[in-house]
Amino acid sequence: MSSGSIHIVDDDDAVRESLQALLEAKGFTVSAHSSAEAFLAAYQPGPPACAVIDVRMPGMDGVALTERLVADGAQLPVVIVTGHGDVPLAVRAMKAGATDFVEKPYSNEAILTAVAKALETARSSSLGADGAEAAARIAALTPRELEVLEQLVVGRPNKVIAFELKISPRTVEIHRANLMKKMEADSLSHLVRMAIAADARPKSVPRSDT
Repeated sequence: MSSGSIHIVDDDDAVRESLQALLEAKGFTVSAHSSAEAFLAAYQPGPPACAVIDVRMPGMDGVALTERLVADGAQLPVVIVTGHGDVPLAVRAMKAGATDFVEKPYSNEAILTAVAKALETARSSSLGADGAEAAARIAALTPRELEVLEQLVVGRPNKVIAFELKISPRTVEIHRANLMKKMEADSLSHLVRMAIAADARPKSVPRSDT
């Protein structure tokens, strides 16, 4: 595992300490903070780094912290950690500037992969996906696949998508698998990131993420 600096922001002591131990064991330099406010007070720009931020925290949450970092011009890729059912919040964070999200409970491999990608983004200074390439892939989707994509981008689960589109959950799964293949996405967060980069606007889904 490549070395690099990671900032962890999570109010859960056990989760924060466990993740810090994992990352340090892989050779990363880690700073851990129990709140967004504590992180902002301590953060100093420096060598390439990334932040792993929990989306739900007392006070300033992960979305607000991501927005603050972007507004301040911080070149700090953010990986959002979200609990089950919080995908819409993660999507909000990605629209605000986060580069990826990982859903709890996550595997060591999943968080390490997300961190490695974020650090590569920091090193290349190329935040976000290639919008033109993502747009070209989206253009190759069928109308129904595009409808499913629009629903996924706002964080809706398969059963809700099936209800909204008046199709079966199994059909949603098939369309989802097809569009993941066409978009060359290796995860839901990767798919959402590309859709945002391509400025894919939901036509039949309200812009609000709530």
